[in-house]
Amino acid sequence: MRLLVYNIRYATGGKRLWFPWSGYFRRTGGNLASITEFIGGLDPDVIGLVEVDEGSYRSRKRNQADLVAGALGHYHVYESKYEDGSLARRLPLLNKQGNAFLTRDSITNERFHFFDKGVKRLVIELELDNVVIFLVHLALSFRVRHHQLSDLYALVRGTEKPHIVAGDFNALWGDNEMDLFVAATGLTTANAEGRPSFPSWKPKRQLDFVLHCSRIRPGKFWMPDVTYSDHLPLVFDFEVE
Repeated sequence: MRLLVYNIRYATGGKRLWFPWSGYFRRTGGNLASITEFIGGLDPDVIGLVEVDEGSYRSRKRNQADLVAGALGHYHVYESKYEDGSLARRLPLLNKQGNAFLTRDSITNERFHFFDKGVKRLVIELELDNVVIFLVHLALSFRVRHHQLSDLYALVRGTEKPHIVAGDFNALWGDNEMDLFVAATGLTTANAEGRPSFPSWKPKRQLDFVLHCSRIRPGKFWMPDVTYSDHLPLVFDFEVE
């Protein structure tokens, strides 16, 4: 199987900007088409997309996950990053921001979990016939990430099927902050060389991870050198025992 994990930054582009966060307000149609063509060329079986626009003015009121899945002929699931009742779910633009899975084959089950702490709290649990994949986007605050990783540990340890945990972990203090979580869960990073994934134009930080259990047989792992987003995409080929 081939897994692609990609923080697409709402398809607003990957160029460095002088004004912080200003890139998040740009329209996305042209860049989303480029991202879709890029994804199609990789021919992945499962796609985990972080920072997806559900249908704000940026994407002309269209859900980006639905658009990409339709172009590829894939199934998909989408959920907001923010829990029901939260302030972010009531604010324009923020209430259209989430994460998504796209799959070539039908989905056995999906669950949406929310951490107890943080603004963005979503974990999507995708169950296929022989594997479970968790997609995350952790908090920017180190203290909050620590709590979220503890909650994520409980989710992972309760999983009986072979499993993968992937996404944007925002490990801003360095990949060493992941060591305790990896040791506790017994997971292994697919990125054995520790290659950085952010920013895409000159990677310096390893913010994005693909972690797998011992029942996953790893194949090739690589990060295509593209700048459709400020993150590099992660591609992982694997087999399930």
